[in-house]
Amino acid sequence: MYNDGIVLTSKDILEKEFKIDARGYRLQEVDKYLDIIIGDYNEYNNIIKNLTQENKKISEENQELKQEIRNLKSNLEAIKHSEKEITNVDLIRRVSQLEKIVLGKVDN
Repeated sequence: MYNDGIVLTSKDILEKEFKIDARGYRLQEVDKYLDIIIGDYNEYNNIIKNLTQENKKISEENQELKQEIRNLKSNLEAIKHSEKEITNVDLIRRVSQLEKIVLGKVDN
């Protein structure tokens, strides 16, 4: 996924051998190799930066969703309690009306 821009592995870096000429290592070869390493480090830094930003976004969204769940649970509990109270009040009124009818005390 993110490895498309990365050329070298840690094993490649460890096992790299430069050719030696009369004055030491060939500077152009070392410079090219170091350029590749610098490119890889830049790519790693970009990956880390992007993943850190993505992680931050996801964490914020997660917190928002958790808060929304808490609010919905709270609302659901409030609705459940209010439905029970309304239902109980309705039942008491109905029982009272039935008692009046049965006992012949109907108010018209």
